[in-house]
Amino acid sequence: MNFKEDSFMIALALTVAAFVTAQALFFLIRAIKRAKKLGISKEKIKSTIVSSGLFTVAPAIGIVATVLTLSAGLGYVLPWIRLTVGNISYEVTAATNAVEVYGLTGGIANEITDPTVFATVAWVMTLGSIMPLVLIPIFLKKIQGKIAKTTSKNSKWSSVMSAAAFIGLISAFVARAIAGSGNKAIIGDGAGVLSLAALVFSIILMLVFQKLSTLNKMKWLESFAMPFAMIGAMALVML
Repeated sequence: MNFKEDSFMIALALTVAAFVTAQALFFLIRAIKRAKKLGISKEKIKSTIVSSGLFTVAPAIGIVATVLTLSAGLGYVLPWIRLTVGNISYEVTAATNAVEVYGLTGGIANEITDPTVFATVAWVMTLGSIMPLVLIPIFLKKIQGKIAKTTSKNSKWSSVMSAAAFIGLISAFVARAIAGSGNKAIIGDGAGVLSLAALVFSIILMLVFQKLSTLNKMKWLESFAMPFAMIGAMALVML
């Protein structure tokens, strides 16, 4: 067993998973008790729990796919820990940026054997995700106040600002896929065949799934469109 999957790492992963599970159960139990006090029927409570549970399947598929993506370079345990408490897009970006600082080509697509590089990636992924917990309580009220003043004069600004922020985020990922560099010794690695194929194919799949989800018998596909598109694009790249 190497340093990525040693007993300490596995114990740490189990501890994090147990804490998150306990937290979810704590709020679930409190929610059920509160619902009963409000006079909500047991049938309604049960149906809500079942529907909510089914709704989590789609995001879970995307999370598993991201764990598999990160596992090529980081093993399974660290991505498991990070994705238990982290965000799909952030974790991949943070890990890739940390690896590239060391000048390693191919990013997280290649196995990381240096403990120093591995530790750096773990710290970057962890510390970066802590910052919102610090910044939001301090600056959120001020930011919301500024936005409220702007949007109160023209309500359309709210939609424009939200769309601009989202497009900017997506553009950063798209530009990285197109302009990034990989291992030149591997045909199609980095920017070029693999990254562009994954980008284009995932877009096409997403459009197809969204179109199919408009059909009466395919409504269920709406929640699964994104993870299915991700998995399809990953399958193409693997082939």
